[in-house]
Amino acid sequence: MSGSQLEKNMNAAERPGIGDTPDDEFNRFSARRKTLMVVVLAWTGLLSPMASTSVLSAIPNVAEAYSVSGSVIGLSNALYLVFMALSPCFWGPWCQTLGRRLSYLSSVTTFLGCSIGTALSPNIAAFMVFRMATAFAGTAVLIIGPVTIRDLYHPLERATAIGWFYTGTLFGQCVGPLLAGAIVTYTTWRVIFWLQTALAAVSLFGIFFFLPETLSETAPRPLKGLTRTGKIKVLITMTNPWRVITPFQYPSLLVTAFASGSLVWNQYALFTPIRYVLNPRFNLSSPLQSGLLFLAPGIGYIVGSFGGGRWADHVARRSFQRRGNVFVAGDRLYAAVPFMVLLIPACMLIYGWSVERAFGGLALPVIFMFLQGVAQLFCFPSLNTYCLDVMPERSAELIAGNFFIRYIFGAVASATAIPAAESIGVGWYSTVSAVLVAAGGVGIWGAARWGGKKLT
Repeated sequence: MSGSQLEKNMNAAERPGIGDTPDDEFNRFSARRKTLMVVVLAWTGLLSPMASTSVLSAIPNVAEAYSVSGSVIGLSNALYLVFMALSPCFWGPWCQTLGRRLSYLSSVTTFLGCSIGTALSPNIAAFMVFRMATAFAGTAVLIIGPVTIRDLYHPLERATAIGWFYTGTLFGQCVGPLLAGAIVTYTTWRVIFWLQTALAAVSLFGIFFFLPETLSETAPRPLKGLTRTGKIKVLITMTNPWRVITPFQYPSLLVTAFASGSLVWNQYALFTPIRYVLNPRFNLSSPLQSGLLFLAPGIGYIVGSFGGGRWADHVARRSFQRRGNVFVAGDRLYAAVPFMVLLIPACMLIYGWSVERAFGGLALPVIFMFLQGVAQLFCFPSLNTYCLDVMPERSAELIAGNFFIRYIFGAVASATAIPAAESIGVGWYSTVSAVLVAAGGVGIWGAARWGGKKLT
């Protein structure tokens, strides 16, 4: 992108209406209809994150079934996250080319089929392949969902809707291990994936009947009027991974992606070793008991959803008024700074060292898992909405690139969490997570302070 074009984009992002989008584009659907669509998106958004963590409560059971070690199953979860990272490179451009609705329907149908394949997997190789395919398909809604919300809501309102959407995605990460813990306590671990199949079927029903196409009628239609060969060439060009990577030449976008990645690292560093760390520490004997521990951050996510998006919109409106009714996308990044620099690192340090040094009883780590869950919902809406606002015509690609970075972080955390907890201890590993999140917070403060008006 040329410098002049970038400056044009950034100037557009400073107006109350994003880019050249007229206000009536945000009034195509009633408020009630938009709320229903966000509910469908939030439900669909919980599928892939839930699938990424549900196996955590069942790692020993799956390992025993396939005669492998727990670390191998942990590696399979890391591969799941790698494919979650790769998936946005394709779904981001596809939803701009094929439309939102077709992308949703095809991805959820594939997710459903691969969930069945995982439930029926006869060996560890098949289990891993179907898990990776599930990740590739299921991540689509995490990319297209925020872009759909951008289609529906005015800039100074959309962070609230983003917050509700992320309630589904983040709560899914917590409810997955709880449901899986109950399942493996009373029946076979394969039922986890049959449940996953059923939830995907409900999502497919909701998308088919309640989620129309939201891509603006004025948006470019790259495939319109082309021959089949021409359409294939355009699709190949649009799915070039470099399209979602090149925006990170701008430090503001790069540090925002790093900040998002540090939060996802923190999640998987916390969740992955729970059964290996907390069960022995507190003499918990069943997967269901350890699964209940995931409720703490999950309830935190729900509580945070009531205020996180609103807080990000409040910060944006306050800056909008202070600047004389000029909208600057980077201003909303300030909403996440205190939570990333102070609250989440403090929660992780207290959690990790209370477990490591065996002080405070069970209540202490539960309380701080809850608090960091609340804090994360005060961070993600501002970070993701910034990606939607700062370069409007490439919002799908920016969200896709952001997810690419964050799930690379998640994959590394998932792969290293159990070995690190066993080698250096959960205290030091939590310290690493705290430092990463704090560094991300400092980075987005810098992006808001010096990169709010210009991507430099």
